Amino acid sequence: MAFTREQRIMNLLSMAQRAGRIVSGSFAVEQSVKTKKAVFLLIAADAADESKKNYKKLAEYYRIPYAEGLDREKLGRCLGKEYRAAAVLTDAGFAGKLRQLMEESI
Repeated sequence: MAFTREQRIMNLLSMAQRAGRIVSGSFAVEQSVKTKKAVFLLIAADAADESKKNYKKLAEYYRIPYAEGLDREKLGRCLGKEYRAAAVLTDAGFAGKLRQLMEESI
């Protein structure tokens, strides 16, 4: 059984969560970016437009790579939460693999 791209992304995020290499929640994401612990920012595709704009502006200001993917419910589920609009990876290895998965053709 082959996993879909989305399933592989969710599995990677779940592993990062178990390893303690991911931060989620509005305040925690912002603090992680501002303290330069963030390596990659993932924004939920169905996050509010204003939230997306703010996260993108924050990432661009601090020169953190970012992407949109998954929806809030799926992002939250793989992090063990109800839903999340954004999450930050704090590990370069996980971030590199996530970027690779995000760039794969659908």
